[in-house]
Amino acid sequence: MPTPNSIRLLVAEDVPQVSQHVRNLLSIQSQVKLLEVLNDGANVVETAKQLRPDVVMVDLLLQGKVKGPQLIEKLRESGLDIPVVVLTVPQHPLARDPARGIDAVLTLPFSGFELVNTLSHVLADRQARTSGSCRVVSVFSPKGGVGKTTIAFNLAVSIAQQGVATALIDGSLQYGDLRALLKVPSDVPSILDLPTDRVLESDIRDVMWRDPAGIDILLAPPRVEMAEMVNVRDVDKTISLLRRLYEAIVIDTPTSLSEITLAFLDASDVVLSVVTYDSTTIHNTLAVAEVFSSIGYAPEKMQYLVNRADSSGGIGHDELARALGRRPDFEVVSDGRLVVQANNEGMPFVVSSPDAAVSRDIRRVAQTLLGRAPVNAPVRL
Repeated sequence: MPTPNSIRLLVAEDVPQVSQHVRNLLSIQSQVKLLEVLNDGANVVETAKQLRPDVVMVDLLLQGKVKGPQLIEKLRESGLDIPVVVLTVPQHPLARDPARGIDAVLTLPFSGFELVNTLSHVLADRQARTSGSCRVVSVFSPKGGVGKTTIAFNLAVSIAQQGVATALIDGSLQYGDLRALLKVPSDVPSILDLPTDRVLESDIRDVMWRDPAGIDILLAPPRVEMAEMVNVRDVDKTISLLRRLYEAIVIDTPTSLSEITLAFLDASDVVLSVVTYDSTTIHNTLAVAEVFSSIGYAPEKMQYLVNRADSSGGIGHDELARALGRRPDFEVVSDGRLVVQANNEGMPFVVSSPDAAVSRDIRRVAQTLLGRAPVNAPVRL
């Protein structure tokens, strides 16, 4: 979640004097990063999809093929769920109207304090309204074979065992890792069965797979080529609705940093990065950490989980901490026989063997992410 000193701003403005005014105001502060100023409204939605700004600023009097009011409407309908601040002049007064996609209004001339304060307020307000009490956790790794899907599944079940209504999203859209793990038939609905023009609560409930372990799962498409039919707008709209239906959402993300993956990660409160004592995994983890930092992810959004923590492979705990630049947040021990057997049966090991050390570790991760870690059982580091 963006912090007040990392607000990423995209501006749609075709008056050079106003553009320069905004640039001048932002050049003397560090709280807002100006991504780009576009003078053509036709390019704004596509650019927003690519740059993933925290806020978009639109001139109400923007001219061209897509004028200001039309652009505001297009942004509202895009499913990007990005707050919009509208610039206007005293001769054209405008009222704030979130239902119409107008989250705040700035009337020229305005000061740098007014600009930054408005951006900070509108972003905080949007996050408060969309997040509610739901906790969204993406389980991510830039390398396969680290146990990411197994951790995501068992973590979701462990969260549900805390009495929290939990949804699990199979974000591996191309290969459907969870569909394979749970041996779900190919004719069971997937994210593709959600309408692309609208998503209602009833639509979501109709396509969720109810797992016997007590969680609802939104499955990936049943065939590889179908993954291309899911776009960023579908992801954003789906997660926005799931936040209103569930208290926790766990996402098993792909390993590649595609637009879809970034959409999942952007929507998450926590990115749980799974790492093992493997030099390639550590290298890839550090590489994507630089990317996450460059796009403005707050340090507290990123948390590291060391899987198979008792199998160091010659890499010491301190060496891993130095490589990551911090101590890992969580450790989960290995139990190959138990985990493989549970996976082959399509069962979460936190249910089949709740007293096993690996189950206790996952349970502590779940409790910590929910803010419920017991005082006498701290997370092992």
